[in-house]
Amino acid sequence: MGATAPSVVVSAPGKCILFGEHAVVYGQPAVAVALEQRLEVSMRPAGSWSIDGSALTAERHPHITMLRDTVLGAEAPPMALHVRGDIPSGSGLGSSAALSVAAAAGFLQTASSGPLDTAAIAHLAHLAEAGAQAGRASPMDTSTSAEGGVVVLSDQVEDDAKWLYTRTLPTPEGDRSWEIHALRPPEQAVHLVLGNTGIHAATSAQVAMVAKTLAAHPERMRDIEAIGAVARRGLRALMRGDYEAVGHAMTENHVLLRHLGVSSPELEALVRAAAPSSLGVKMTGAGGGGCMVALTLDPVATSQAIELAGGRVLVSSLLNAGVHIHDE
Repeated sequence: MGATAPSVVVSAPGKCILFGEHAVVYGQPAVAVALEQRLEVSMRPAGSWSIDGSALTAERHPHITMLRDTVLGAEAPPMALHVRGDIPSGSGLGSSAALSVAAAAGFLQTASSGPLDTAAIAHLAHLAEAGAQAGRASPMDTSTSAEGGVVVLSDQVEDDAKWLYTRTLPTPEGDRSWEIHALRPPEQAVHLVLGNTGIHAATSAQVAMVAKTLAAHPERMRDIEAIGAVARRGLRALMRGDYEAVGHAMTENHVLLRHLGVSSPELEALVRAAAPSSLGVKMTGAGGGGCMVALTLDPVATSQAIELAGGRVLVSSLLNAGVHIHDE
């Protein structure tokens, strides 16, 4: 590229998982929603490549450099990237995926000012996440951030959702494949209230702990299958707009995850606090810390209860836009 690259501003949402965490690793479906909380990346021509004032390097920013090199080439005219947003990092709400999605969209827009291709953006962002995670990454976070709304990931095409595309990834354990779907549930005055424990627990460690449990106690695979059944029941309830049933499924999912051993005392305290004012409540993400999520008709009461129990609160609606190019 010889010409100066144009300026571009892109944002992408965070995500939370309503159903299916951990079980999705074993082929069960999972359902995630895009949050109101977003991460914004601005890209402007500069004398050298940088991000938030620091030199852009593969060691410190593997996602961004991989996306730049793939879309624009390593010799592309340099740009200064600035990142801002209200998705807390290290909380299991998809801040890394949102950054990869926004950066992928920004680089694609720089290369060609055509309409956004969310499937291509999600694909590139998934590859960037996998490259930074030793070749292993689910496409759930990146697809949800790119597509917005409600996204279903499964190892099969699900009848209760609109199939979008198949995502494949070569991993150290062999090729993996996922079917990505979109849901458009009826809109109602329900909210998601997220409570952050402030405790970071590595997803890889939590996944490894579940794998060790299942290896030692194969009969516990029934819990994984039960989570899958709950996810499909919750998916059908979402399609009907039956949010009371969605809440029941969320609470049941939490009980099963707690039985797997991936909750924590801090998560349990926030779940107990939110339950009386909510339709349903559960941990969201890998567990061991991070966040819980409540589905509620009274976000003020639920937020106050979580804060009194020591949680930091975010509130989101259920249907939010995916990746978006902003006017300068």
